[in-house]
Amino acid sequence: MAPKKPRCLPSLLLPLLTLLLPQADTRSFVVDRDHDRFLLDGVPFRYVSGSLHYFRVPRVLWADRLFKMRMSGLNTVQFYVPWNYHEPEPGVYNFHGSRDLIAFLNEAAIANLLVILRPGPYICAEWEMVENEYGSYRACDFSYMRHLAGLFRALLGDKILLFTTDGPEGLKCGSLQGLYTTVDFGPGLLSKADNMTKIFARLRKYEPHGPLVNSEYYTGWLDYWGQNHSTRSIPSVTKGLEKMLKLGASVNMYMFHGGTNFGYWNGADEKGRFLPITTSYDYDAPISEAGDPTPKLFALRDVISKDGDLLDFLNFLCPQGPIHSILPMTFEAVKQDHGFMLYRTFLSYTVSKPTRFWVPNNGVHDRAYVMVDGVFHGVLERNMKHKLFVMGQVGAKLDVLLESMGRLSFGSNSSDFKGLLEPPVLGQTVLTEWLMFPLKVDKLVKWWFPLQLLKKSRPQNPSGPTFYSTTFPILGSSGDTFLYLPGWTKGQVWINGFNLGRYWTKRGPQQTLYVPRPLLYPRGALNKITLLELENAPPQPQIQFLDRPILNSTLHRTYIYSLTADVQSTPEPMELSGH
Repeated sequence: MAPKKPRCLPSLLLPLLTLLLPQADTRSFVVDRDHDRFLLDGVPFRYVSGSLHYFRVPRVLWADRLFKMRMSGLNTVQFYVPWNYHEPEPGVYNFHGSRDLIAFLNEAAIANLLVILRPGPYICAEWEMVENEYGSYRACDFSYMRHLAGLFRALLGDKILLFTTDGPEGLKCGSLQGLYTTVDFGPGLLSKADNMTKIFARLRKYEPHGPLVNSEYYTGWLDYWGQNHSTRSIPSVTKGLEKMLKLGASVNMYMFHGGTNFGYWNGADEKGRFLPITTSYDYDAPISEAGDPTPKLFALRDVISKDGDLLDFLNFLCPQGPIHSILPMTFEAVKQDHGFMLYRTFLSYTVSKPTRFWVPNNGVHDRAYVMVDGVFHGVLERNMKHKLFVMGQVGAKLDVLLESMGRLSFGSNSSDFKGLLEPPVLGQTVLTEWLMFPLKVDKLVKWWFPLQLLKKSRPQNPSGPTFYSTTFPILGSSGDTFLYLPGWTKGQVWINGFNLGRYWTKRGPQQTLYVPRPLLYPRGALNKITLLELENAPPQPQIQFLDRPILNSTLHRTYIYSLTADVQSTPEPMELSGH
């Protein structure tokens, strides 16, 4: 049985903030009690969060840890503010260096993570006591809690959602009318199949309507000097998370990265005897104390990917959020110069049999990649292919990825607008209510996905817009070279963050892309290549580097590298001669 967590656990009045995001004053986060869900900017929302403590991680590593959390599929980070860290004595404040709270909030915004801020005043968190899980204190002092709520309202305003969190037994004294009530529990309370149902049923006594929330789902446990390192098994953690996600709950995993109790900052417990806590706060968390992804991280990421997008790329590709319009807007109207824009709408009725999807008046400028709930259905192309057939359930997500293939540069037709110039038609229904996502693909590629974090996959029939990535070394002295993509269809390719341009292997005539020598790192360093394949990748993806272009000429020497979808391991190159 997992050890019982000390009563002084993290909790109390914890506002969920969407801080430091573009146009934050126009954003909203509310509880929709009629439908038991959150609404973020008016759109149904569920958070999958992880705890990280900025005061247990060197400032120089904040960005690394936050980015790895985002790449694991999380959309939110939760953390405490230990006031004795910032106010060591009354009236003496320190918000510099590793104590720069605003800098950490900025790093979270850069990583595109929402923030659950837990300001205390008491945080527990195995930290020196300075309130949290106030229900565990057994005081039931609701006047005190109302006083704290008033302070937060005065400081933060009425738009911030304030909530409480306690273990199941502490909800009676820890909840307060006017604050949203959440619960916390870990795998140790889920030994019986119906325990989760019972815990959430108890929560419903205090919060009858609204989304279910577990504010602290324990991925591991703390350590005491003189005792064994605490662990929680991967199956027990993933099973509980999967069940909560199927119930539609929002979840925060405590901890996702534990860090270190540097200096004298470790706390202690009293369990019949004094138990000081170790310097390491590894917590058996998905990201280790040293910042390495663990098998637990990959297992949790796989669970998250079953319930939604593994890595909602749109949050990176379009950080400012979508533009809403009844009718689709052009690239020019939303100030998208080049590249790609995603158009999204939702089916208002079930399409039970293949139904024609088309855009009137040659209104696709220039190529449209059509997907329903992520399933690729085909391509519409300017002046060539004008229709295809789709199916889908009511509410299904219809995505149309538009690619600009270049504007007219000669002749009398200078008004070459890009995008959907006419509203698409499904059967006899003109589709309206569109979301437009102007995509910043180059910016995403320059982030460079950490290879050990992204999901390795070799899809049997890869199709539709998909990112592929790998690294490769230079075997000898580097010179200019040509990238050849046998079996690939059409897309865009980057080397070391530089956009080489389009490839269209299937259509031709060009089969290779010129790679200037200065783009490649010297021998001994790993070069990074990313492909956005828009249609179909080969069953065994590989790339080749040639010593001359393919313009109906013979090949002499190639280096071949294997790639896998969504991400990948570092390959071993093979030199082939005589092609």
